[in-house]
Amino acid sequence: MARNVLVCDDAAFMRMMIKDILTKNGYNIAGEAENGMKAVEKYNELKPDLVLMDITMPEMDGIQALKKIKEGDPKATVIMCSAMGQQAMVIESIQAGARDFIVKPFQADRVLEAVKKVIG
Repeated sequence: MARNVLVCDDAAFMRMMIKDILTKNGYNIAGEAENGMKAVEKYNELKPDLVLMDITMPEMDGIQALKKIKEGDPKATVIMCSAMGQQAMVIESIQAGARDFIVKPFQADRVLEAVKKVIG
């Protein structure tokens, strides 16, 4: 069964890279969001199996979006993405309920390893 993933990143090329990695490995892209507010809206609308969320985004950052999503659905599965050097934010996102995190620039095998670990 294909798992539905919501990809949230303000950079279109990053969303494209993640979508490419996931679709080539049998995952279905349920939707995309370019900021945290859209991510929360899309999550509520689509109820995906997994959210891949960038930490640094306009309008609402990934950590705030993660908290909002978890408020509405405590069982939501979210993997955060961050640039190198954002350790404090990574720790905060794990405390807020993220299941894992991936460091940019992405390695395809690391993305798949994280996804398989949390949703199979």
